[in-house]
Parts: sequence; C-alpha cells; structure tokens
Amino acid sequence: MFIGLKILFLANNDCGFLRFRREILQEMMKYHSVYVSVPDTGFIDDIKAMGCRVIVNKRLDRRGTNPFKDLNLLRYYKSMMKQLKPDMVFTYTIKPNVYGGIACGTNHIPYVANITGLGTAIENGGKLQRLTLLLYKVGLSKAQKVFFQNKMNRDFMIDRHLICGPYDLLPGSGVNLEQYKVMDYPDGDTINFLFAARVMKEKGIDQYLDAAETIRERYPETRFHVCGICEEDYEERLRAYEEKGIIIYHGMVKDMTTMYRLCSCTVHPTYYSEGLSNVLLESAASARPIITTNRPGCKEVIDDGINGYVVKKKDSEDLIRILEQFLALKTGERRCMGLAGRKKVEREFDRKIVVRKYIEELNKVERVCELEEGTHGL
Repeated sequence: MFIGLKILFLANNDCGFLRFRREILQEMMKYHSVYVSVPDTGFIDDIKAMGCRVIVNKRLDRRGTNPFKDLNLLRYYKSMMKQLKPDMVFTYTIKPNVYGGIACGTNHIPYVANITGLGTAIENGGKLQRLTLLLYKVGLSKAQKVFFQNKMNRDFMIDRHLICGPYDLLPGSGVNLEQYKVMDYPDGDTINFLFAARVMKEKGIDQYLDAAETIRERYPETRFHVCGICEEDYEERLRAYEEKGIIIYHGMVKDMTTMYRLCSCTVHPTYYSEGLSNVLLESAASARPIITTNRPGCKEVIDDGINGYVVKKKDSEDLIRILEQFLALKTGERRCMGLAGRKKVEREFDRKIVVRKYIEELNKVERVCELEEGTHGL
C-alpha cells in the first residue's frame, strides 16, 4: 500500500516561506511527510507548529556573492539529501534553486524550481551575471518543472537558453483571498501611507523617505509608515526620521492585516528584480489602492489610474507628484480604487491557482512511486 511521499522544501528565508507557501504545505501534509530546510530568523517554531519537520540551514548566506563560499551550501544540500532521501524537492530563490537543483540532479531526485525574481547579481550585468547564469543553467538543467512569476523573467531565461525542460507561469505566489479580505476603507482626515518591504535601496526606500519628508511638511494630516527588517544600513536613518516625526517605523510586522486595515494606500517604489510583489497582492486583496513602479513583478498588479498609480523608478519628485495626485482624490474615489484592485486579484491572482499547479507536479512523482511500489510487490 502506498503510504505517501517524503517531500523537501528549500528556501532562503523562514518568514517569507511561511507567509507565502503555507497553503501548499497544508495541502501536501494531508497525505505526505513534509520537510523544510531554511535559515532560522525567528519563524522556525511557527513552521514546526504546522506539522512540518524543519532542518535549520546555517550555511545559506542570502546576501553573499562569493560562489566559492557557496560550495559549502552545495555540499550541505548533497549531504542532507543523501541522508533524508526525499522523493521530491521544491526550491525557491536563487541559491536554493541553483545549489539545491545541482544536489537533486546529482542524487537523481525529481525537483521543481521557482524563479522568484532574477536578483541584482543578474540585473547588474558583468562577470557576476555571467557566472550566475552559468550556475542557473546547471542548477535548472534537470528540473521536472521551472515556475516563473512574471513574463520578463521567463523570457529572459528562455532567450539565453537556460531552460531546457518544461516551464510554466504562475500568478506570483498568489494571495489567500480568505485571509486578506475586503476591509472597510479608512474614513477621516488622516491619510496613512504604507511602505512594507525589506528596507534596502533597491526597494525604493530612499524615494519613499524623500517623499515622506516633503509631503509631511505640505500635508500635516498624512502619516508615513515603514514595515520590514533593515537589510542594509538604514536603521539609524529610519530612527532619525522617526524622531523628526517624518515616519513611523514598525520593524518586522508578523500580522500585516493590521497595517493594511490602517493604511489608505500602499506605496512600493521598487526597482528591485521582483518575481511578483506579495505586498501589492495583499494590499489589493484588502481593497487598498497601490502606488508602484512599472517594473516586472509590479506592473502585473497595477492598472494605472484604476486601482492605483504608476511612478517612475528612482524618481522622488515623481513620487511626490503622484502622492499629491492621490491626496487630491475624494475618499469615495480612493475607496473605488481599492475595490478595483480586489476585483483584479480575484480574477488573476488567487493562491488556489498556485497550489493546484504544485499538486499537479507532485502527482506526477506520486504516480511513478505508486507504479514502482506496485512492481516491487509483484
């Protein structure tokens, strides 16, 4: 009798993994044993509480760019898989995709990779880009399926012949429409703007802070909130802006629904290589207008003038102009923008779509294992 598979997930962050893969884990744990290998940043116990078995990864340096140091990560993945003997592996983000993929290929384990964004190593060009693309070609060469989150990432990889097997396009990580429900739009004189992301240059934090400083002076009824951990040296600057009353810094927020309920508009002025922005999906699902750039991973969620506005990347003055345009709207117009965003995510970005595609890939391996087990029983 077939008793289920041993499934392994590889990712570079326990927080993001828990937030955006929970429904996949829940569905797979109904019939299979699920293992998760991630670094520990404070969410390991939450993953364990779901019923997953967690292998804490202490060798993954998410921001490191030295591929020779990453050979330790490759050895770690190979050793772990040799001991665990998983039937199926799912990987997310660059290093798990590359080194996890190589380890799976070496151990002849079926695996599915998810390209959650190309990353700055590829976007910035040069020698590091060439090396990263070479590693990607090797890491993805034996994948059962490669999932992409936006068309630009997909076309970039295909045009460079980095994908030699099946691939598919997902609606990002999707959004749980039952968790992120339509919220009543804030009524009153205070307008709360929200920046929710890792606090780093490429996410547009400089432009947001510039705009906050100008807008707060011109419109004292506004408030500018910042949520997220500091990936770069921004902590001191954020505290200084907070002391001046320009922003309110919340740090890492576990339950973002409280922030979406508070905010009048989510501002995401990123020029980072996004897969597909989860904060935009969650904000739109909560019926909040969004302001973001015309970047792959963002432009898919925004219909300019319908559910929010598009701003130029790296342009503080344009962001200030758009914020003033938003402030000129009546409350009812802002509310209608938010509801338009909700309708869009209902049509295009339901997380159930993502779960279904993952289960389809898992079922392929399950059928093979069932056949093999039936053959051995003869």
